[in-house]
Amino acid sequence: MNLKKTILSLISAICFVSALAQTSIDYQPKALLKTLQKAGITDVSTVKELTLPELKNLQQTLNGKFFKIETNNVSQYKYIYVGRVNSCRAGGCSITHSVNNIGDSEYFDYYILFDKNKTVRVVTVFNYQATHGQEVTAKGWLKQFIGHNGSEPLKVDKNIDAISGATISVYAITSDIEMKTAILVKLR
Repeated sequence: MNLKKTILSLISAICFVSALAQTSIDYQPKALLKTLQKAGITDVSTVKELTLPELKNLQQTLNGKFFKIETNNVSQYKYIYVGRVNSCRAGGCSITHSVNNIGDSEYFDYYILFDKNKTVRVVTVFNYQATHGQEVTAKGWLKQFIGHNGSEPLKVDKNIDAISGATISVYAITSDIEMKTAILVKLR
């Protein structure tokens, strides 16, 4: 009986530690490095984090980082945003359009590639840790963000397709892409 309790305690501790280890965002995911390599960016040292004063004031809201590509490339990518979107657990919260209560949330990590005009060129979800809504990771669905430059709002059921069973994730990523594009457009 004592051995069972010890084993259960050990398993619980391992699960807790591994859950903590998964909380940090990978700012150089393999998918991003592969996309950059295809665009002719093989030297990652040419990608620099944007550390402008305007971004420091937004650090709590960002939940990610902006980067600038210092070299020319075939696809003309110039800016990158890598970040995390918090999404409600199934039945865990009632937030519909913005997810701010991290205690009741799951998450997924993604990146956006922008061109020199700060227009979205690529959106990729690379780490989906939520229990529902995986459909937002589909490349075909994510393509509808390409061309977004902040001049028009992104509205689910208007210019962004809704996905049955992924409602919260759809609203969360749509809102996040709109917000991150607006932030980038405002930067000098």
